[in-house]
Amino acid sequence: MLNLTREQLLNGAVVSTLLVLSALALFLDEPFYITLVTKVTILAMAGVGLNLALGLGGMVSFGHAAFFGIGGYVTGILASHALNEELLFTAFGFAVFGTTNMLFIWLFAVLISALAAALIGYFSLRTQGVYFIMITLAFAQMIYYFSIAWPAYGGEDGLSIYQRNQFFSINTLDPLSFFAICFSLLLAVIFLVSRLKNSHFGNALQAARQNEQRLAAVGIRPFGIKLTAFVISAMITALAGALFADLNRFVSPGMFSWHTSGEIMIFVLLGGVGRLFGPVIGAGLFILFEYYLGGVTEHWMLFLGVMLLTVVLFARGGIVGVLAGEVKHD
Repeated sequence: MLNLTREQLLNGAVVSTLLVLSALALFLDEPFYITLVTKVTILAMAGVGLNLALGLGGMVSFGHAAFFGIGGYVTGILASHALNEELLFTAFGFAVFGTTNMLFIWLFAVLISALAAALIGYFSLRTQGVYFIMITLAFAQMIYYFSIAWPAYGGEDGLSIYQRNQFFSINTLDPLSFFAICFSLLLAVIFLVSRLKNSHFGNALQAARQNEQRLAAVGIRPFGIKLTAFVISAMITALAGALFADLNRFVSPGMFSWHTSGEIMIFVLLGGVGRLFGPVIGAGLFILFEYYLGGVTEHWMLFLGVMLLTVVLFARGGIVGVLAGEVKHD
């Protein structure tokens, strides 16, 4: 008989809730609610990416919107070039055009975000505390203003994606099919993070968060460990950005804004820093406040702020820690 902890049971309940809500929306013939659950799934994935850097590595990045936006713009740019049959670039004598194949889009998105994260992390990780926060924010804002000044892809008006990209023979325009793709990727990403957390790499990363000098004393360079985690974190967030662009069939500079970084941070803080399924609960609560309480009052962010303040002050383990009956200590 399996001896499951309360947190593991809660994780299972979270997964079941997403599946039940999507099935119920299908039964009631309400595709909008399937799209809403899909949005929760995608935003949760972005939170899982940040949670790897923040929860395990102690890297308070306020610039993860940069990677979220990179994923979105890679999707929009590749799709627009594929639709118009325009040359994207040439490489090694080959003409490269756009594509509507999701697998290629995801590959480009995570690779480009990995390069950006390696550059940003290389400079940012040489600082600590508030300086790290501000440098990551500064990089994200630089990319934000660059996207505004990029008229070839819409500038501040953004870029429309006139068709949903393709995933093998699956009808991605079907809300339930697209939800299934996003949901499967979310579970795969959470599984990857759980494996990293319980690996030697994860142990070294958590040791770097607690005491870098002690880790260096045993022959492991904290900088390399933290940079690797930062890059993987960015790749996960970029994948979420690519899915988000496909969901909305639109990308805009807003994906790069500090507001987006703040929202991703809220998902992590609400659910629980370092908790595998914390960002899923955090994203779900955020969407619940936005769509339902937001329909009652335009000041719904005030109530979200009160909840966030309560969690930060009295529930250090987030909602997951409270429901699991645990108190998380740093």
